[in-house]
Amino acid sequence: MEDLLVVGAGPYGLSVAAHAAAAGLSLRVLGRPMATWRDHMPAGMFLKSEPWASDLSDPAGRRRLGAYRAALGTPARHGEPLPVRAFADYGLWFARHAVPAVEERTVTRVDARPGGFTATTGDGGTVTARTVALAVGVLPFAEIPAALRALPADLVSHSGAHGTLDRFRGRDVTVIGGGQAALETAALLAEQGTRVRVLTRAGHPDWNDVPPPWRRPWWRAARAPHTALGCGWRNWFYAERPGLFRRLPSAARTRIMASALGPAGAWWLRERVEMRPGQEVTAARAVPGGVRLEVRGGSPLETEHVIAATGFRPTRARLGPLAPALRHALAALPDGSPAVGRYFESSYPGLFLAGPVTASAFGPAMRFVHGTGFTAPALVHGVRRRLRSRTPYGGVPAPADGTWRNVTAGTGP
Repeated sequence: MEDLLVVGAGPYGLSVAAHAAAAGLSLRVLGRPMATWRDHMPAGMFLKSEPWASDLSDPAGRRRLGAYRAALGTPARHGEPLPVRAFADYGLWFARHAVPAVEERTVTRVDARPGGFTATTGDGGTVTARTVALAVGVLPFAEIPAALRALPADLVSHSGAHGTLDRFRGRDVTVIGGGQAALETAALLAEQGTRVRVLTRAGHPDWNDVPPPWRRPWWRAARAPHTALGCGWRNWFYAERPGLFRRLPSAARTRIMASALGPAGAWWLRERVEMRPGQEVTAARAVPGGVRLEVRGGSPLETEHVIAATGFRPTRARLGPLAPALRHALAALPDGSPAVGRYFESSYPGLFLAGPVTASAFGPAMRFVHGTGFTAPALVHGVRRRLRSRTPYGGVPAPADGTWRNVTAGTGP
């Protein structure tokens, strides 16, 4: 039986594995390395985060994106967007040099068992471990607006479902959403010859500005410091103090997560897309040749396909690999996301969570690669504490670091 099973091989899974291996834990890592960036983002997309804010985490800090790019002779520079394919290549390099062998196997189910957990894989195999770190990224949490959910899959899809947009060449597509995924998807569609429009509820879409120079007068830097999440002291708090964010009252965290770093397009997209702001889809139905959309704030329209670039909603109910009994045993926060303790342990002893699913607890940084630097060492510390603990597995759920507050167990979405 392994000390730790890491489920998922994106930035969070790989970072946790790197720290676990350095700590001497016996572990297995299951998943397709960097699958989201390799398989679910079309060629031509760029990272929205600055390259210096997109490092995966290893204990010695030797496997940073900057070191990888410098070795290639193509340094990553501030203010120059990095192609997502280049970022995926960096993640594969990190996996080769900082992580034990990653097994490209899909975990279909995780069950609790005496002394730990059993994971079943798509090929019928099983892996047992005393602890599990679930780092499944964002794809399981794709959110489709209620007005579109009754449409068949050939008429509506989520932006995260497309590794290529070739199938839409010469067709008519409507993109729903006002964030980076919506705008960049629309730009790429238009540039390949697709007739495309973007509908967004917001009357005034937000755009991120060109980042200020890295070197600035001290008084400007002091007023709005560079951070991994954008300039400003508030963003600095989100990026650099997730542990303090977790100590905020539940109501304050919920309010911040509903508004902080909301949908916005990167500065390099502004001249590449045509938007229809203030138009919300209220109903949709299949018609010959495609979909008819009823639009609040605009006229009805017909289109051949709808791409919903409407984000992700990480809730306990969507933690698909977990067996139902285990999933519903988890305590949940008011927004339906699973509660986690100081070291990212869920309310079920030995089950740890990493990535965007922990954002309601630790703040907006968990939505970004930058959050790996806080998550990985803390989570592995929690795993080591759990392995030393005499608390039996499978008893009354309780975290290693105290009593749950402001959560509900066995209820919620």
